[in-house]
Amino acid sequence: MVRTLLLIALGGGIGSVLRYLTAVVVQKYYSAVFPLATFLTNILGCLLIGLFVGWLDKNQLANGNLKWFFITGFCGGYTTFSTFGFENYSLLQNNQSFIALLYIGTSIFIGLAAVWLGMFLAK
Repeated sequence: MVRTLLLIALGGGIGSVLRYLTAVVVQKYYSAVFPLATFLTNILGCLLIGLFVGWLDKNQLANGNLKWFFITGFCGGYTTFSTFGFENYSLLQNNQSFIALLYIGTSIFIGLAAVWLGMFLAK
């Protein structure tokens, strides 16, 4: 258990630093209103989790320490949107379209409402 936690923490730390550096680089060259740094981070995170899951499955390593480091740690530290994307992909692959759409819709709506509530309560 301690080993798993350390792998997640190490991967998460690296992912968080890379997220920050992504924002720094994008903001250096892009200054428009569209949140490009977050958008690119989310899309790149989705690509990376797909690559990691596919590679781990292909090499029969999906239940090992690399899963905790790369998927839960690194991708979780870089962006949880990657997990959201992968979970919806899995639901769609398992013919759970309604659940996927419900998850997407409620995550966006309730997420925005929660941000509004948090801001309201903080004031």
